[in-house]
Amino acid sequence: MAHMEEQRTRLSGCPPWARGGPPWARGGPPWLWRHRPPWWNGGDDDAEERLPRWPWRSTLPFTLFVLIGSTFAAQEQPAREPLDPFAFGLLFVGALVLLWRQRHPVFVVFGTSAAATVYFVAGYPYGPVFLTVALGCFSAVVAGHRRAAWAALAMLWTVHLLVGHWLYLWLPPNDDTVASWGEDVSVATWMVVIAALSELVRVRREQWDRDRAERRQAARRRADEERLRIARELHDVLAHSISVINVQAGVGLALLDSDPDQARTALTTIKAASKEALGEVRQVLDTLRPPVSHHRPSDDAQRAAPFDSGDAPRAPAPGLDRVPELVEQAASAGLTVGVETEGKRRVLPPGADLAAFRIVQEALTNVVRHSGSRHARVLVGYEDDALKLRIDDDGPATGADAGGSGNGLAGMRERAAALGGTIEAGPREDGGFRVLAVLPLEGRAKLAKLKEDG
Repeated sequence: MAHMEEQRTRLSGCPPWARGGPPWARGGPPWLWRHRPPWWNGGDDDAEERLPRWPWRSTLPFTLFVLIGSTFAAQEQPAREPLDPFAFGLLFVGALVLLWRQRHPVFVVFGTSAAATVYFVAGYPYGPVFLTVALGCFSAVVAGHRRAAWAALAMLWTVHLLVGHWLYLWLPPNDDTVASWGEDVSVATWMVVIAALSELVRVRREQWDRDRAERRQAARRRADEERLRIARELHDVLAHSISVINVQAGVGLALLDSDPDQARTALTTIKAASKEALGEVRQVLDTLRPPVSHHRPSDDAQRAAPFDSGDAPRAPAPGLDRVPELVEQAASAGLTVGVETEGKRRVLPPGADLAAFRIVQEALTNVVRHSGSRHARVLVGYEDDALKLRIDDDGPATGADAGGSGNGLAGMRERAAALGGTIEAGPREDGGFRVLAVLPLEGRAKLAKLKEDG
């Protein structure tokens, strides 16, 4: 015991992934999956809440491109002022400020515009410096700061207009001449094109975000529906089996001394009912066990669909062909069940077949638990476009052991509603209780109509 306590104390300070084996056995340490490029997260809510990463890998090559490209551009424009340390400083600052484009896009778009404006006013050659403004404008518009981007572009174009038509007389280079209006129009056109492309990317990004949010919401809804399905299955299985076990346990206790053979029969029924319940519970819980895979699932798949195993159930789901088993179990609990069939019996869709079985099972369980009648009638009606189920008992209701929470009837209604059907449950006018279910079979009706037409 001391050794176990010592080991528990030593492991308490370790990261969770290190307590149950090596990292490769647990999907790797958390930092291995947490520190990934932003585009890798693909909808991770936690990643969206964190600050954006510094874009070093794109900004540094871009800065070198601006510096080298401006040097080559200066060689083709001897009439402009030669590049000096101040010019290279403006180029470097205008490109380096792009490091903050994901965190402070408004500051970046005005910063790049200001650097380009000073660079142009100083008479330095045209070149890649204006690409920094384009990238800053793009980042601001995509981030949603459209007014700031348009204002920065308007400021730069206004300064270009003033310098080219008026201030050039007092600014370097000394032999500069008035600019043509065609040049001003071309500069304005390029600015509009940059802003328009940025707007297009922003709209597409918002659409992608909406689609991703809708996918996450749909995944959460599917997970909630799967939780509800599993809870409903477990309730139906356990409620029926435990009711049978409860009745047989009472019989066994009452006859243990006076009639040991009958008590042994009750215990045998308890054993069979519990074994069947364990099998069905295991079948339901198998859907929670994902298949073995060597690939780590995505964050969305782990968070939003934790119950989706991707495989079909390992055992066939119960259907109306197992109603005789329900009749036998009810008989062991002292309930006589008569089963009638109307219409031509046929194979039902799996969902409708399972729902019909569970509705009959829950209705008979309620008769055993809450009715004083020892006889029930089950009617299964096959129609062209629907399956009708009617379960009757003559009552009266027993208040002593009722103890019902209403979950059984709610579960039946949910099963019927999931298939577009209805459930009516309530006392009959002549006494007793009736459950009437109508489950539509639209797919089969459409198929039959197609066969008739074709």
